[in-house]
Amino acid sequence: MKRMFFGTALIASLTSLAFTGPALAQSYSAGNEITVLQGFKAGGGSDALAQLVQPYLAKELGVNFVNRYIPGATGAIAWTQLANQTKADGKTISITNTPMLMTNYLMNPTIKYKIDDLTPLMNVVTDPGIMVVGKDSPYHTIEALIDAARANPGKITVGNSGVGGDDFFSVIMIEKATGLQFQSVPFAGDGPSWQAAMAGKIDASSNNLGITFPQIKAGNLRALALYADERSPDLPDVPTMKEIGIDVVAGSSRGYSAPAGMPAQAREDILNAMDRVMENPDFRRDAAARALPLDYKRGDDYGTYLKDQEVTFTQIWEEIKDQYKK
Repeated sequence: MKRMFFGTALIASLTSLAFTGPALAQSYSAGNEITVLQGFKAGGGSDALAQLVQPYLAKELGVNFVNRYIPGATGAIAWTQLANQTKADGKTISITNTPMLMTNYLMNPTIKYKIDDLTPLMNVVTDPGIMVVGKDSPYHTIEALIDAARANPGKITVGNSGVGGDDFFSVIMIEKATGLQFQSVPFAGDGPSWQAAMAGKIDASSNNLGITFPQIKAGNLRALALYADERSPDLPDVPTMKEIGIDVVAGSSRGYSAPAGMPAQAREDILNAMDRVMENPDFRRDAAARALPLDYKRGDDYGTYLKDQEVTFTQIWEEIKDQYKK
């Protein structure tokens, strides 16, 4: 596979700032400002989480949030900086995404951070995977796409957000569950993948519900199947993979982590504030409007979840890694 190299010059060249609004009375023990490292470009899934959560959390904590965008290496530049170059004082945290958080270092030994180098704070959203095609695609059902893949092994093109991302692994999981073989097409993010499907440049895109929902709602994309235990209330007519006999549940979980050694009081301040945010009906309404399914895992529960994900994706990578080594 392609190796990923990065340094401080690249970090500086790819960094920009965005601020949430003015804070209320301060109740955060570590200060009145929190920098949030984002490992992807503005406008993607991480940014969607930031725009949903941080206005509410800012009010509860009495702080300003500063979003610092450091895209590249499927989030690894930002997470390496968080783990290895950031003071553990509660003033800097990061949006952490699975499975990329762990598949980065599982797939590339040059990446030198691990989950143990972080203080997991909370997961907020689990955005289920989804298979979409363009509105003019000949495939109107997931069964039709599967039949085409069975008749043309390795020729049906399915886009993903990049090697090592959740979309990439979701397709592998579908292949393992069915014995099918697709032609995976990696892109530099979710947006270019669904855009290629919408334009008919690829047969389908394996993506995420929250990212593609506006285009599905607008009629530019057609949703074929959701990688979830249950149908989404936003897309009640779209079946799950499990419904058609393919036992695949996958997606992208997005939350927040800090460097290892974060002050205990600062961690508790954030967690208690997020508890209140989760109880706010306006917040829950805003999440539903964005088709972002809330999946709150708090503190140590989030840490356990990350470790479990590490085990799962280690097993998957060990089985398929020889196909992607150069």
